[in-house]
Amino acid sequence: MAFHAFISDRLDALRRDNRLRTLPDIGERSGKYIYVAGESRLNLSSNDYLGLGEDRFLRDAYSKACREGGYAMTSSSSRLLTGNHHWYEQLERELERLYGREAALVFNSGYHANVGILPALAGRGDLILSDRLNHASIIDGTGISGAAHLRYRHNDTSHIEELLAGAHGRYRHVFIVTESVFSMDGDLADLRKLVDLKKRYGAVLIVDEAHGAGVFGQRGLGLCEATGTVSGIDIIIGTFGKAFASTGAYAVMDAVLRDYLVNTMRPFIFTTALPPAILAWSLMTLRKQTDMQGERIHLQRIAAMLRGRLADAGFEVPGESHIVPVITGSNESALNLAEKLRCAGVLGMAVRPPTVPENRARIRFSLRANLQWDDVEYIPDLIKAGTA
Repeated sequence: MAFHAFISDRLDALRRDNRLRTLPDIGERSGKYIYVAGESRLNLSSNDYLGLGEDRFLRDAYSKACREGGYAMTSSSSRLLTGNHHWYEQLERELERLYGREAALVFNSGYHANVGILPALAGRGDLILSDRLNHASIIDGTGISGAAHLRYRHNDTSHIEELLAGAHGRYRHVFIVTESVFSMDGDLADLRKLVDLKKRYGAVLIVDEAHGAGVFGQRGLGLCEATGTVSGIDIIIGTFGKAFASTGAYAVMDAVLRDYLVNTMRPFIFTTALPPAILAWSLMTLRKQTDMQGERIHLQRIAAMLRGRLADAGFEVPGESHIVPVITGSNESALNLAEKLRCAGVLGMAVRPPTVPENRARIRFSLRANLQWDDVEYIPDLIKAGTA
């Protein structure tokens, strides 16, 4: 029981610091709304950025295809055994075609991708340079790798160059790893500058497009497409679990890297493959979103309007994307504001450390293309009243 008492004490400490988390009671989703604990709320906390998860025509087409094709609900094996269904091949070939790259590889999740790719490619004798605000999966993959690592100041390319210059000749390989759209602040990496730096210093550049894929670029391929840097990035990682409204993740790269990952990436080798039914849906949503540039433009427009109105109201609102965070500072103030939003019928969830730095708790609004401006225009006034 001493162990249980120790764990109970740790939970009590989280509770005192307003960091204790519980699983929300999430019910049905209906267009712009979601049921939480039996209450309908305007959903401003979903990563279904294009609203594809609510596309009834797409779901009906998928259901019909399932009935006619008999898509299996399990693979029952890793891809290196009997789990490499032909839907994997179709999905990866489509990714290669869209990105114009030699090879693509699909994974079970973005977390799997990041905790597997970095340890497979980097190790002792290598150096990983990672943005200070990178996602936990990148931090964990860096730690597992055993490579030396340094965290550069957020989005500070001059600091990256300083570290690259200092590392010259001291390491076997140097990796630069960044998100494209940062998940908590909603700001954008300078991909053109990063490509320039990686070329000048002979580094390997890995970009996680988890929150950029589907939302940026003419065909929704992410910030790399929007900035014309697809060919200059060694590995582009994307997820199907956000704007593509499915599950799983992918990476596009050169063929030699794909072959190496298939043979060395532990989360790939030792994981049961995704079900064919999921792969078929991912392929359908991937193709569908390539023609949704109008929705992408609309999404960025309402996000810019909301961010501007919040800033005008005196709130700290970083970023420049569809992710609109309102910094509250303390954990308690974030929780209180989330509760006031709930009472007003809005789901805006509090984000607290360790997800964000100390004293940088926030309400993080994730906007979607199926929202209209009149759905959110009252939010700044609501927050102002809630923080008065």
